[in-house]
Amino acid sequence: MKVPLGTPTRRAIPFKDRGGLAAVVKELTEEIRELYQADTVPWVVGYSGGKDSTAALQLVWLALQDLPVDKRTKPVHVISTDTLVENPIVARWVTQSLVTMAKAAEEQQLPIQPHRLTPEVKDTFWVGLIGRGYPAPRPKFRWCTERLKIRPSNSFIRNVVREHGETILVLGIRKAESQARAKAMAKHEKRRVRDRLSPNANLPNSLVYSPIEDWSNDEVWTFLMQYPNPWGHENKDLLTMYQGASSDGECPLVVDDTTPSCGDSRFGCWTCTLVDKDKSMAAMIQNDEEKEWMLPLLELRNELDVRNEEGYRDDKHLRDWRKMNGTIQLFNDRIVHGPYTQQAREQWLRKLLNAQAWIRKNAPENVRDIELITMDELHEIRRIWVFEKHEIEDSLPRIYEEETGEKFPGEPLDEHLTLAGDEVEILREVCGDDELHFTTVRELLAVERRFRTMTRRAGLFEELEKTIRRGYYQDKDDAEAYALRIRKAQEVPELPLFEEKAADAPA
Repeated sequence: MKVPLGTPTRRAIPFKDRGGLAAVVKELTEEIRELYQADTVPWVVGYSGGKDSTAALQLVWLALQDLPVDKRTKPVHVISTDTLVENPIVARWVTQSLVTMAKAAEEQQLPIQPHRLTPEVKDTFWVGLIGRGYPAPRPKFRWCTERLKIRPSNSFIRNVVREHGETILVLGIRKAESQARAKAMAKHEKRRVRDRLSPNANLPNSLVYSPIEDWSNDEVWTFLMQYPNPWGHENKDLLTMYQGASSDGECPLVVDDTTPSCGDSRFGCWTCTLVDKDKSMAAMIQNDEEKEWMLPLLELRNELDVRNEEGYRDDKHLRDWRKMNGTIQLFNDRIVHGPYTQQAREQWLRKLLNAQAWIRKNAPENVRDIELITMDELHEIRRIWVFEKHEIEDSLPRIYEEETGEKFPGEPLDEHLTLAGDEVEILREVCGDDELHFTTVRELLAVERRFRTMTRRAGLFEELEKTIRRGYYQDKDDAEAYALRIRKAQEVPELPLFEEKAADAPA
């Protein structure tokens, strides 16, 4: 029977076909206890602070509570990856939850050990974008996920495997999240080596256990509202946080690059440009006056998502027409642009520091200590600019002081620099408006300076040659024309077809 348009539909009653909530929870906690006691393999629970991972962890916690203390023999590591550019509201929620969790586990004599993971300084978002000049992430250049999420979590899991031989990874993934998720989970189900344990293709010697894989969205919330959080972090506050944002799902623990971007959800990175809009942060700001202090973050995120007048993503004017290694790459006879230019990177740093300074001055008292970029990241960006990109002006301390009003807490680099500040200005005057000429000479001087202190200067001429090749062109058009000539010269000429002719000579 067809339902007429506009007719309200009745939502399915949670757990109705499985005997009700209490029966499902009883069955799952018994299963968890059985799996836990079956071997000595340690567990790693992925926790993002969202509804699904909270439900999965809560089931594990409830199951272990009913075990005698002497049966709680192996550790359960709870890992939460903080990308350092998480939505600030959610980041604070998760951090406080981990603190509460550690205290409650100790009081209840549970072998649960929470861990807050962060990317290495060299892998952080701002070191990649402002330091190295990686353009804001795009679906076809998703450089952030691997560095910010996959590496920290996988590194921790590999260390557990290295120490114990194997591990069981408990995740709050559900088939109802998306068709892609359901398809992937169904594929792994066929290869299960034990009941409910699926192999992990990306992490050898680790099995995945997903206790709520068949739950619906409503069933997750029913469980969280009916069963109090066992470590004392109110689930009603979690519901309030969800209600203040969009209706999309949470950002899960990411252990591979098949996990979809979570920038459109409430638990994504506030810098995410993999989606058209950050609906979650916009909703939070719109729904709660106390969260209006996040407006500078939303504005900066939208500026990172550079668009042209037609609304298409286009940041070519902010990027070098050479690739990171100085080569020229063509696509459809047009240059493929590389990293952000020095000017663009300095401008992004100014905007970020300006946003941080404004929030610290105008936000509510409890968030005025916010750190949008850490001092370790600033030191690493400064190192990359001066020693890898040869930007010997050493402009970061000056930018920091101009935007924050505070002196940069870093040591002077004068003894490491090729030219002093006034000498750099003289060089710029000599080169005039020819920016390519200026950067090439600057890099040549920096290369020579680097090799000057070496006992053996092997490799000097090769580095000088690379620098000259980078600055070989007059401008972008000259580089494009040169690349086209080289490509044409390398093409194999088309040979004329061979035609057989009858021979006049006798056989």
